[in-house]
Amino acid sequence: MDKQTFWKLIETARADAAPDQVAARAAQLLAGRPAAEIAAAQQVLWDLLAQSYRAPLWAAAYLINGGCSDDGFDYFRGWLLTQGEAAFTAAIGDPDSLAAHPAVREAAEQGLELWDEEALSIAWQAYESATGRELPSDSFTISYPPLDPSWDFDFDDTSRTAPRLPRLSALFD
Repeated sequence: MDKQTFWKLIETARADAAPDQVAARAAQLLAGRPAAEIAAAQQVLWDLLAQSYRAPLWAAAYLINGGCSDDGFDYFRGWLLTQGEAAFTAAIGDPDSLAAHPAVREAAEQGLELWDEEALSIAWQAYESATGRELPSDSFTISYPPLDPSWDFDFDDTSRTAPRLPRLSALFD
């Protein structure tokens, strides 16, 4: 399993399922693949989560969800994975671009939070479904990069977040 195959899996799940069921559908689809490929998908998922482990995106998640703990940031990035490769890549490159995402706009209008804890366990669920066993713990590693120190401030400080994330700040003001 490589990133391209993983993203195809997510796109198929997005086409087949309601927005809040993408992770479950992706796990069902993945469960039909060989056990080794399912296990490899967990590493791809964590590599993508590491790629998205960035302070500007965390600040965006904080604005969108009205706060964002460590776990909350994981779950937000899980939600972002279920939005597909284009949305994921755009948000990493420019977190403020999330202000144009339909689900983010809906969240702002209706006071919703965006997160998907289940997305973090797509491969776990698929492996258990396919084999009846837990995913081997040695099938993946998690390695996050250091966060950008220039973003090391309280994200409630609008004098610092608003200039860096102007569209999201305006949307969630």
